[in-house]
Amino acid sequence: MGEVVGAGLLAHVPTIMLPRQDRLDLNEGKEISLVPGLQRLRAEVFEVLDYDTVVVFDSHWFTTVEFVISAHELRAGLFTSDELPRGMCRVPYEWPGDPELAHAAAELGEKHGTWITAIDDPYLPLHYGTVNLWSYLGRGLGKRWVSVSNTAQTGDTEDFLRAGRAIGEAIAQAGRRVLLLASGALSHTFWPLRELRAHEASDPAHVRTAQARAADAQRVAWLEAGDHARVIDTMPEFLTVRPEAKFAHYLMMVAALGERTVRAPGRPFSDYENSVGTGQMHIWFDRPPAGWSAGSAGGQETDG
Repeated sequence: MGEVVGAGLLAHVPTIMLPRQDRLDLNEGKEISLVPGLQRLRAEVFEVLDYDTVVVFDSHWFTTVEFVISAHELRAGLFTSDELPRGMCRVPYEWPGDPELAHAAAELGEKHGTWITAIDDPYLPLHYGTVNLWSYLGRGLGKRWVSVSNTAQTGDTEDFLRAGRAIGEAIAQAGRRVLLLASGALSHTFWPLRELRAHEASDPAHVRTAQARAADAQRVAWLEAGDHARVIDTMPEFLTVRPEAKFAHYLMMVAALGERTVRAPGRPFSDYENSVGTGQMHIWFDRPPAGWSAGSAGGQETDG
């Protein structure tokens, strides 16, 4: 039986890929906490845990009529972002994939009332929600990496939970030891272009609205306490502050772990920070000794 050995809600903002001096210039001479947070996460988790595959729920990869999971034997090349080529230009990447896990997830989609397709087309685009995190957490480690799209254009909370359930079952069936990464933000409303450059510093005072800051703070507190059920059950309220991709990245991740029964507390690996109006933070969930919860990939119910 496979198992999830760790999971995280991680920020992938373009700022982390800028040269250090550029980051300091944007942040009143101070380093953003997201960068040392990723460096610490690599040292304390990614270089320490025993795992085979990293599954990234990529909030930047939008699909419309189905979820897509990458099924390549290998992905390698140079990545330039169409959104911000000035900051993410010709980034080298190379990682092995996990076709067996990808196809197992696709085969389980219908059972869970959804649609998942495994694609190994060499020309399938990449997105920086995966590339940026791999650059910090995967480069040089030789682990398998797999990306999963979201259907935020047509899907809702239940759709994201269904996809996560299928992927959790696929992990168990494939016998993999897996890290799950929910790659994306909390609240996600940008400042208008003419105002944006006055709000590039990381201070949360620059998050777009007080309501968004308050909603993010609630969810951070619940996640740190391991109250994942409350995060799921209050999604209608959270959607009013426009979380990135309808929070699909987190919802797929937590469903793969066991959904409302998950009680794993979150460890902060950064401060809560602004990125041009959006709320960003790294929060890591260690696998409880007895497993995540009933029904999760290789786990059993636990109080965490």
